Amino acid sequence: MDTLELTKKEKTATATENISGSVAVLRALIAENVETIFGYPGGAIMPIYDALYDYHDKLKHILVRHEQGAIHAAQGFARVSGRTGVVFATSGPGATNLVTGLADAMIDSTPVVCITGQVFAHLLGTDAFQETDVINITTPVTKWNYQVTDANEIPHVLAKAFYIAGSGRPGPVVIDITKNAQLQLFEFKGYEKCEHIRSYRPKPIVRKEYIEKAAQLINEAERPFVIFGQGVILGKAEKEFQKFIEKSGIPAAWTIMGMSAIPTDHPLGVGMLGMHGNYGPNVLTNECDVLIAVGMRFDDRVTGRLDKYAKQAKVIHLDIDPAEIDKNVKTTVSVWGDCKETLPLLTELVEQKVYPQWLQKFKDCMEKEEVKCIKPELTPNNEVLTMGEVIDILNRLTKGEAVIVTDVGQHQMVACRYAKYNNSKSNITSGGLGTMGYALPAAIGAYYGAPDRPIIAIIGDGGMQMTIQELGTIMQFKPNVNIIILNNNFLGMVRQWQELFHQHRYSFVDIQSPDFVQVAKGYGIEGRSVCKRDELKNALSEMLNSKDSYLVEVMVGKENNVFPMVPQGRGVAEIVLGKDEV
Repeated sequence: MDTLELTKKEKTATATENISGSVAVLRALIAENVETIFGYPGGAIMPIYDALYDYHDKLKHILVRHEQGAIHAAQGFARVSGRTGVVFATSGPGATNLVTGLADAMIDSTPVVCITGQVFAHLLGTDAFQETDVINITTPVTKWNYQVTDANEIPHVLAKAFYIAGSGRPGPVVIDITKNAQLQLFEFKGYEKCEHIRSYRPKPIVRKEYIEKAAQLINEAERPFVIFGQGVILGKAEKEFQKFIEKSGIPAAWTIMGMSAIPTDHPLGVGMLGMHGNYGPNVLTNECDVLIAVGMRFDDRVTGRLDKYAKQAKVIHLDIDPAEIDKNVKTTVSVWGDCKETLPLLTELVEQKVYPQWLQKFKDCMEKEEVKCIKPELTPNNEVLTMGEVIDILNRLTKGEAVIVTDVGQHQMVACRYAKYNNSKSNITSGGLGTMGYALPAAIGAYYGAPDRPIIAIIGDGGMQMTIQELGTIMQFKPNVNIIILNNNFLGMVRQWQELFHQHRYSFVDIQSPDFVQVAKGYGIEGRSVCKRDELKNALSEMLNSKDSYLVEVMVGKENNVFPMVPQGRGVAEIVLGKDEV
């Protein structure tokens, strides 16, 4: 039988044939509608790559330059497309190089299936060449993992892997396949997608009595406040959420991961929560009488000191993961379930209202922030370029239609504070783990997840050097990725903390960088460096108009800080607008 054909018998799963475990892996991916794989070959996964040679017209493989790049690319793909990302890696260092990305995907609830090669089963436990205990190493950073030693297991194990990764609260899965299982011929009876696993309930049963209690609290509230996270996006509940806030009239603020679930200029959107979020959402968290949390986990960067967080408020928490309920913040009413199901039920019961005086308080806070933080950042009165004005020009050029992928640091906070979005799944960043080096490979993956949208990677000079080798992936496969390096010649966020809380003792944060433009040209990528304000708009326009990937380095102020800021160890209402208040 020609391995390129999926026969009628196979499609109906009524006939059998003998195929290798490696071919079974690829058949499973095709059945799961996978089109793109990010990976790096090696000895222990070579049989799968050999089989892939015959499937190159059905499965696109992107050869990254490091396995960490593969999993970050798969994350970017998953986050922008809403589909499960797929990774191939070999045993030993190939598998361990995935761990940072697995931890990132786990905490940010990103669906990824990683297939790793492993040594022959008879060599397990002998310290064979490139053998590591992948299962025990990855157990804390995966939603599920499994080691296959017999090819007969491959179809149902991979079906289970995709079901677990993408259902309920999504997350990463690792399937470790020994080399003998990849080579083994077995009787293939077809592939059947998994739709149920005993003892695994991805969606809690919605209990309407809790919906009714929540609606009653909301209807009785005088100063209700909604805070929402990525759960709205993961649940594909953007429309349902927007209907809820528009009927209830409640102001809503987003976490970094929830950003873009509603347009950033929505009249009820009051900004970003958190350590470098907007002034109003942080301060007024401690003035609301009912706090409605939707699809967010009360991360410490959002809450600050828990003993000073929203103590006056009755808390309603809507979440699909029961483990998040009461984990950090005690709730008055907990609503377990998929928010795509729970929000319409809640919307039906809440009264149509407006809160003009309450909403005005958020506007007053924004005016205060505008004077002290926003205006100096977006329209500086000196020659030093700021990160904020770069984002401001991008907003005007892209009109909120771009996907922006950020690395980790000051530039990340600035981009999340000032970027404008019209569409969901547009803000791609490493939220919970804060992984430097994330943006470049994630932007490559985002291109394959949304090839018709502009992809902009915003990266610091430190993070860029952690995964700079992925420029080689761009060179070879030519995804159109716009790269902006905001270069302040510092590890900026650490430097800011050392300035504010360690008496300007700048300990090993002064980082030297290569000529990024020349490095990019070495990979066949055009670019330019900008240090003058009158060159900035033209450089960004040239980048966006390029049909190929393009790199712009912007030299920004060395010691510019990001404000507002909730200093560590303080409550959200103790947010400061400048270093004179620290």
